Amino acid sequence: MRIGSILENHKIEKRISITPDIVKKYSSLGFEIFLSENYGRHIGISDDEYLKLGVKISKDNQEILNSSDILVQLGMLTDNQSSILKENQILIGALNPYDNKDKLESLAKKKINLFSLDLLPRITRAQSMDILSSQANLAGYKAVIESFANFEKAIPMMMTAAGTIPAAKVLVVGAGVAGLQAIATAKRMGAIVFATDVRMASKEQVESLGGKFLTVEGSENLETEGGYAKEASEDFKKKQEQLLSETLKKIDIVICTALIPGKKAPLIIKNNMINDMQSGSVIYDLAAVQGGNTAYTEADKIIEKNGVKIMGEVNILNKLPISASSLYAKNVFNFIDNLFDKKDKKININLEDEIIEKTLIK
Repeated sequence: MRIGSILENHKIEKRISITPDIVKKYSSLGFEIFLSENYGRHIGISDDEYLKLGVKISKDNQEILNSSDILVQLGMLTDNQSSILKENQILIGALNPYDNKDKLESLAKKKINLFSLDLLPRITRAQSMDILSSQANLAGYKAVIESFANFEKAIPMMMTAAGTIPAAKVLVVGAGVAGLQAIATAKRMGAIVFATDVRMASKEQVESLGGKFLTVEGSENLETEGGYAKEASEDFKKKQEQLLSETLKKIDIVICTALIPGKKAPLIIKNNMINDMQSGSVIYDLAAVQGGNTAYTEADKIIEKNGVKIMGEVNILNKLPISASSLYAKNVFNFIDNLFDKKDKKININLEDEIIEKTLIK
């Protein structure tokens, strides 16, 4: 069987789906790998490195799309690329089923097997395949690095003969995987860290990392069965707004990570809150891809309001493509390894397997 992957559009996506170390694992299962020419050159991986591992390289993406049994990508193919796919082929990636619903339904009707890894269930057996967690970990780390680089004061407390520089105060909004990594990174760099989340279950995790958990009086646990945040009530939003308004006046750096699957990102930091923040403060909004958590967030721009910088990169992982590709490729291999029947040497789409059933677009 052949697994193929074509070049992504580097302007919006620098990660790759198959790295040389993962080629060896696919080969051990009997798969042949077929990649675009210069597939990994932009992140320092030459075609020669792949060729030495037995990978077939082609200049013609259509040939790869036509002849591969399984296609592995980061995101959705273009309409022209999708039109090449044929019955019984398998496409695996972060297909964003909420935004690509019509396209995916159309392909599913053509009997193309579509697996969207952003739909993986949160169960122990799926952890090694969890692309959202692996990528969010890196995003949380990098958001702190980027925001600190744009903050024009020292981060840790510094005591000198000339006087003391106080530690920077950081607020992390949303304590999921990205938020927890942001807390850990900021704390390691010497900041005083606060965090807020609608899920009360995250309080213990925040405090275990040295952060102070901020919560409104009489908080409800706004968590889905899958462990994700769900939309808050109007009463909760008002109480949270009051708490944030007072807290933000004392905060130097804010990392926003609050997302609700399939919905626009919740507006948490309103314009009046930003206007009351200290000049020189920085907000890094990881939720920019879904509209942002602040009133002023704009995709891939740095906006300055009242002396506060608001940063909203859509794909921060383009700044860590080597690390992100390494983790993503491992996640995808583990998913395919679960799909593959090693006894019969074929793909087995077993809908009694929760991982397969939840990720298959029907």
